[in-house]
Order: sequence, then structure tokens, then C-alpha cells
Amino acid sequence: MTALIHRRGLLLRLGTAGLVAGGLPLALHAQNDLSGGDPLQSLQWPGMRKQYLGDAPMRFSQEVVVKGPAFADDAISVPIFIDARALSSVGGGVERIEVVSDRNPIREVLSFEPLLSLPMLAFRFRMEQASPVRAMVKTRDGQWHVGSTWVQAAGGGCTVPGATRADGSWSRTLNQVQARFFSNVLAGSQRLRVRIMHPMDTGLVAGIPAFYVENLQLVDAAGQVWWRLALHEPVSENPLLTFELPERPAGRLRLVGRDNNGNPIDAEVAA
Repeated sequence: MTALIHRRGLLLRLGTAGLVAGGLPLALHAQNDLSGGDPLQSLQWPGMRKQYLGDAPMRFSQEVVVKGPAFADDAISVPIFIDARALSSVGGGVERIEVVSDRNPIREVLSFEPLLSLPMLAFRFRMEQASPVRAMVKTRDGQWHVGSTWVQAAGGGCTVPGATRADGSWSRTLNQVQARFFSNVLAGSQRLRVRIMHPMDTGLVAGIPAFYVENLQLVDAAGQVWWRLALHEPVSENPLLTFELPERPAGRLRLVGRDNNGNPIDAEVAA
């Protein structure tokens, strides 16, 4: 008996002759694999692996959860959710999460250091075309764990101005911060949602240079940093970011950072 399975344009046929991909036995297909073993079979992956991870050990991992829409209706605001809690007890825990999009003209989306928070993050970003979206998670032992998802998109999200840039309202609200804690959303944690008002220009629109929030961190009254975030041009206009903290820090909290033009961000977050 033979079973037919369709997966991303490949015909997989399982029968008495064994598993066949695109008409080739899997052993031969593996030899001709130009994606470097990428589960999403992206031809960009081998170059990206060399560029971002070098010779460091890495593995594709289901323990890194990356969720996005099957199809991005709005390419300038694509929601992504990342959860690497399954690695919290692996290799000394999570040190850093790098988010990239294979086929974006600017691949780097953001870099997240959880520090005292949980290795979870939600945000929105711009997509220029359908692409794998990846979370490359480094544990403290130097191992990289890569989770991915595929997002279909009509495209063009990186090469159009945002709404506040188009109507000129961005200058009246630049770097204003809205922040709020939510209790009992996720068992055992406190959710913090932050919005920073900023046009987040990619530099790919004619006549508009790159202008984006460059870094952010949450600091408590004792000077401890709970998380640190480096953002890049593809993050959506007026970034909306969601973090999970194991507890609500006591005392005054401050969200501090700057954009790439040196404009400061400094706002109190009610704890």
C-alpha cells in the first residue's frame, strides 16, 4: 500500500519501496539538499547560519516555539510570538534570542536578552514577502537552538511608510510610552505590555532615512535590569511588545532606551 503526502510543494510517497521525496529516495534527496537540513527548506538558511552563528554548535529544535499567522493580511504589522521556556533548564538557561526573517531586505528583526524575565516575547514586524521567521536561541553553554515558522504574505511591508509618517503626526508623540501589567494571564508570571510611539522607518522608502528605536531595557529601583532588547528597522511602527516576568518587581520601574538618532526613551512603569 502506498501513501501520498503533500508538504510545501514536495510529493512524499511512502510505500514498500520506502519514502520518496520529489520522486527521489530520501537518502539521495538528502544528498541534494541545498538548505543545510532546514526543516523549511529555505535556500537562504546556509548563508544565514554562517553569518549569524558561524561555527557555533546549533540544532533545529521544537523546544523553541515560533508562532505567526498562516497568511499576513497586513504586511506592515505581522504578529509573532516566541516561547523558549522549554530551554530554561537546558545548558544553563537562555542567554539570548535573535529573531530574523530569511527573505526580508533587512533580515535582523530584534535581539532579546531575557535576564530576569521569562524567555518569551510577542511583537509585530514588517514583511517584504513570504518568508521563514526564525528565533535563534543561545543557551549559556554556547549551543544555539533554532525554531522557525513559515508566514505567507502579500508583501511590500518594508517599503511603504507607516501611518504616522504619512500624516506627519509622529513628531507629536515621539518616544511616548504606554505600559501596563496584566495579572493571572499566564500561570506563574506577570505580563508586561509596552508600546513606544515611534515611526520605525526602515530606510527603504524613498526620501525617508532609517529612523527606529535601537534599544530598550527595564530597570527596577535597585538598578537591576530585568530584560534588554535591541530592535532593528523591520519592527512595526509604534512597537507593541509583550514580556512575561516571573513576578512583578517591587518599587519603581523605568523603561529606558534610545532611538538611532539619539533621542532618549525614559518612562516610569507603574509596578
